[in-house]
Amino acid sequence: MSGHKLAVISGGSMAFVVASMAALPFGPRIVFDAPDRPGGGGKSAAELAAEVKRDFETKHDKVKEIAEKALAEAEKGLPMAETAKQLADQALTSMNEAKARLDEIEQKMARRSEQSANERTAGERFVEDEGFKSFAGQTRPRGRHIVEVKDISSLTTDAPGSVGSLVQAQRVQGTELPRRRMTIRALLAQGNTNSNAIEYDKEKGFTNAAAPVAEGTAKPQSEIQYEEATAPVRTIAHWMRASVQILADAPGLRSIIDNRLRYGLAYVEESQLLNGSGVGQNLEGLVTVATPFAAPGGLVAGQMIDTIRLGHLQVALAEYPPNGTVLNPIDWAYIEMLKDGDGRYLIGNPQGTLSPTLWGLPVVATQAMGEDKFLVGAFDLAAQIFDRQDATVEVSTEDQDNFVKNKVTIRAEERLALAIYREEALVYGDLGRVA
Repeated sequence: MSGHKLAVISGGSMAFVVASMAALPFGPRIVFDAPDRPGGGGKSAAELAAEVKRDFETKHDKVKEIAEKALAEAEKGLPMAETAKQLADQALTSMNEAKARLDEIEQKMARRSEQSANERTAGERFVEDEGFKSFAGQTRPRGRHIVEVKDISSLTTDAPGSVGSLVQAQRVQGTELPRRRMTIRALLAQGNTNSNAIEYDKEKGFTNAAAPVAEGTAKPQSEIQYEEATAPVRTIAHWMRASVQILADAPGLRSIIDNRLRYGLAYVEESQLLNGSGVGQNLEGLVTVATPFAAPGGLVAGQMIDTIRLGHLQVALAEYPPNGTVLNPIDWAYIEMLKDGDGRYLIGNPQGTLSPTLWGLPVVATQAMGEDKFLVGAFDLAAQIFDRQDATVEVSTEDQDNFVKNKVTIRAEERLALAIYREEALVYGDLGRVA
C-alpha cells in the first residue's frame, strides 16, 4: 500500500485506493495470550495487541474517509487540493506504521506460543502424558507405564540407591548434578532405523584416474575401495528407585527425569560416540577408528595450533573438508591463553562472546576427549548416528521389593548405532603439550 500512495492520490484514482483498502486483511484477528513484556507498562501482549489493533482501525477509518471524499470530488470533476493530498499521504503513512506494529506483535506472540508448545523438557512431557496421569492417579498404582520422550536423544547411569528422600512435606526440586555440555552428537549426520544393525559400505580409498582423453581412445578407470561393515544397535539404559509418592508429585518426578535420567544417558552417549571400544555392548567410537595424525607434505608443527592446522590439512587431503575440532577443555584453555612477546593474546579474548573457533572451524571442548589429544574431521560426512529407539521413560511397581517397601522403579533407555563411513576423514593425534 505504501508503495502506491503518492501515485494513486496524485493521479486522482481514488477508486484504486478504496479497492486496495478493501482487500487488506482488516477483519478480526486471532491474538494469543503471552506474558507481560519489558517496557509494556504492565500490559500483557494480548492487551498491547488489542490496543495497537484499535489504533490501526482508527487510522484505517480516517484514510477510508479521506479516500471516499476525494473519490466523490473526483467524480464531480473537482481537482484534489494540495493540502488534502498531504493529509491523505500522512494518514496512509500513519496507517501503514500501525499495521506494521500490529503484524510484528502478532508474529512475536505466534512464535512464543509455538515455542512454549515445543520447548517442553523430557520430564514435562512425561508427567503431562494422559496415560501416566491415569496410572499415577490410582490409589495404589500397580503395573507399569511407558512414555516415549521424543525430545530426548540421550537418557545413562546414576548412582544406585533410593531417591525416596525427595518426598518431603515441603517439596523441593533437589540439587542438580554438575553438567557437562553434550556436543558430539550435533557434529554428526542424523538418521533413524527399524533394524538391530546397520549394514553399510565403508570407503577405504579412492584412486582418481580422471584425465583428458582423445576421442576414440579408452578412458581411464578410477577405483573406490569399499569393505562391508556393520554397525550394531546398542542400548544405553539405567534405572533408579523412588518412593511411590513421587507419582503424585509432578515437579519432583520431572526433576528426576530431567536432572538425573536424561543427563545420565547423554553423558554416557557422549563418551561412547567418541571413545567406544566396539567390544561387547560398546559402540565403536570416532577416536577408536580415526586415522592417526601424520603431518602431510613434510610440514613441521611448531606449536599446538600448528598441529591442529596440519590435522585439518590431512583431512582435506582425504577429499573431505573438515568441519570441526574436538579438544579437552584444559587444552583449549591453554590455547586461548597463548600470548605473544608483548603479552597480547594470540587466540583468546577475555571479553569475547563469540563461539570458539580455530583456523576458521568450530572448536568443541568436552571432557570426553582425553587431555593432550585432538580429533579433527569432516564429522557430518564421515559418520552418522542411527536412532533405533528414542529415549523412553518407564515407571513400574511390578517388583516384590517395590511392593514391600512402597517404592517405584523408574527406568530410562535409548538404542542407537554409529556408522563410520570413511576413517580417513577423521584424524586423531597428540598435541605434544604433555611429555
